[in-house]
Amino acid sequence: MVTVMKINKLEIENVKRVKAVKIEPTANGLTIVGGNNNQGKTSVLDAIAWALGGNKYKPSQAHREGSVNPPHLHIVMNNGLIVERKGKNSDLKVIDPNGQKGGQNLLNSFVEEFAIDLPKFMEYSNKEKANTLLHIIGVGPQLYELERMEQEIYNHRHAIGQIADQKKKFAAEQIYYPDAPKVLVEVKELIAQQQSILVKNGENQRKREQVNKISHQWEIERQQLEQARQQLAQMEAKHGETTKDLETAQRSALNLQDESTEELEQNLAQIDEINRKVRANLDKEKAEEDAKDYESQYLTQSTKLDEVRRQKAELLDNADLPLPGLSVVDGELTYNGQRWDNMSGSDQLKVSTAIVRKLKPECGFILLDKLEQMDLTTLEEFGKWLEQEGLQAIATRVSTGDECEIIISDGYSQENPIHKTEEHVIPKWEGGAF
Repeated sequence: MVTVMKINKLEIENVKRVKAVKIEPTANGLTIVGGNNNQGKTSVLDAIAWALGGNKYKPSQAHREGSVNPPHLHIVMNNGLIVERKGKNSDLKVIDPNGQKGGQNLLNSFVEEFAIDLPKFMEYSNKEKANTLLHIIGVGPQLYELERMEQEIYNHRHAIGQIADQKKKFAAEQIYYPDAPKVLVEVKELIAQQQSILVKNGENQRKREQVNKISHQWEIERQQLEQARQQLAQMEAKHGETTKDLETAQRSALNLQDESTEELEQNLAQIDEINRKVRANLDKEKAEEDAKDYESQYLTQSTKLDEVRRQKAELLDNADLPLPGLSVVDGELTYNGQRWDNMSGSDQLKVSTAIVRKLKPECGFILLDKLEQMDLTTLEEFGKWLEQEGLQAIATRVSTGDECEIIISDGYSQENPIHKTEEHVIPKWEGGAF
């Protein structure tokens, strides 16, 4: 089970503006260090950061101006660990509950950098904050891959949608000729049809000429019959046969009807115009088919996009997020649907605190500066949330109101009278010592 480290007691002397400060912060919830400007409130937080975070957090002018005594920092953690910096060089001494000595490495095992330097985290870009969250909950690579797929599918779908719109518009602008044939007309086909009709008409003409020829022959024979009665018997027999031939030929030619080539001649004359219309109809039909095809592709890509987004939501829903309502959308941090720049100041602090705690669960405290941005109601709500989460926060606020447990005045600490009890009186240091 993880041991959650918190601050039980801290004593600070001669650091920046601080002359002598002693604080026993609330274990769970918010301990507000109040006071007017330039009294040493922020110096208290800087001293804690230096004591626990190491010399990289040492203020550039750590030694209080005018003091003959060097800085002295003494912090007792909730498990009995003692952290002390004192002497001319502010040497570090760490003693664990078993009496064993340690150093900065021991402090680094439970002190989270952002817990003592929260502004550093809050100054991150929204994407950097999101990356930090994804890293600590362990879903960064999967989410990045899903977002890459989402963007790729979205771009592809967008391009298809644009083409589909263009195709649809192009198809709508095409002229259509309902009276035109479905396929292009070939000249040789019309000529072949014309030649076929001409051959048929020629055969009809031949038959008509045969009728005329036989009729002429019949007349000659009739004259010869008159002139040559002597040959009547022979001629009558021959004439009878000829009469039969005539009847046969007349029957064959009786219902003959010549076909007109006028339509074909017109088609030949208008073939270019007909084919122009056919091509226009084919182009329109092709454009409409293309538009439908791209619309179908667009719907397919939309389905893929929805599936990737569902997987993203499922991934984050199943992740061990440090705060309900916290998520990552399009690579940016969101809380209750709001991006960072739309969050209230208290929500920003709440989100930052939750993420920082998740980074190092052993670190059960956090330092907060300048909480005057919160009104009293919001401050109370934030304090209750800290208590509920079992977090300890030491914060500063330009105020001497009832919300402040400790008041810093001219570098000294004193408990706010409204919070003072007989059992808990913080003495004022005199001459650099309690």
